[in-house]
Amino acid sequence: MNNQRRIRDYGIVIGSLPTGNRNSISDVNGVTVGHATLNSETVKTGVTALIPHQGNPFREKLMAAAHVINGYGKSIGIMQIEEMGTIETPIILTNTLSVGIACDALFEYMLKHNESIGLSAGTVNPLVLECNDYYLNDIRGMHVKREHILQGLAQAEADFGEGSVGAGTGMSCYELKGGIGSASRSCAIGQGEYTVGVLVLTNMGKTKDLTINGKPVGRMIIAQGSSEQETDGGSIIVIIATDMPLSERQLKRTARHAAIGIARTGGYTESGSGEIAIAFSTANRISHDPSEALFDFQMIHESTIDLLFRAVVECTEESILNSLFTAETTTGRGGTRHSLKEYISYL
Repeated sequence: MNNQRRIRDYGIVIGSLPTGNRNSISDVNGVTVGHATLNSETVKTGVTALIPHQGNPFREKLMAAAHVINGYGKSIGIMQIEEMGTIETPIILTNTLSVGIACDALFEYMLKHNESIGLSAGTVNPLVLECNDYYLNDIRGMHVKREHILQGLAQAEADFGEGSVGAGTGMSCYELKGGIGSASRSCAIGQGEYTVGVLVLTNMGKTKDLTINGKPVGRMIIAQGSSEQETDGGSIIVIIATDMPLSERQLKRTARHAAIGIARTGGYTESGSGEIAIAFSTANRISHDPSEALFDFQMIHESTIDLLFRAVVECTEESILNSLFTAETTTGRGGTRHSLKEYISYL
């Protein structure tokens, strides 16, 4: 997307399932993504906003689930997802110390679009997730402002950049340059054709563990003279979207499979890593103001769910690798993170 070269442009195919048209989370109809990027000498940070559907997510909630693979994180909104099984706002990704301002701006956005919030409709559950970009970014400067969150929301489109953009501007992955990545898969289940898409914010891993299609690329990079750096555990956020009709319990099972996709690239979930997966389905809309006490919804049969699990694993793996291939070599506050593209001969 945006004329960026992704992993498949280098002849590397991940998995066996067919991709969607864009090979992106936005292949799920209605899902859009926008960025606000802050990129100067020591400021390497930003915001990525994901809008789950093109209606009003507060009035038409989506079934959702969260899975905390490792809980070293400062996200907002997961508790209510666990309790109620829905999401009702866009999803904001940013750096750790900008979670507060992102939450405030998301509140502002939701109040603007819903005059009943805080009056007749109760309040709203904002969903903000983060990774720590302190290595490249002057995170103490708290450079993300409310207008950047609103900009990301306003600029959300089906076609969006990956790599060193938005929330991914200052992120590292396997001690290389990481950031935003995405992928999708098409699934034929029964008489239905469904799409599964993933978006990741990558900021985790050691170079020595990086694996691409089973090949120990990280070890090869180190063997060729690249110095290995011992850094903190880092984090990854995985957002899974699908138009497949699923219950919140099935979405919980789906979210857990993101961990397998992470592991296939070499991640093993260090103690200091914040690894969180959010999964939602656009198939069933839950009205905030139901006309009746009961409502009907569909879900796929459990006997057919394995293809969904495979799709999530493949999408997560490819999204992580796309975040590496689309990222540009970046020098910031703490040093330089090189793009994986510099080591393409090792693949």
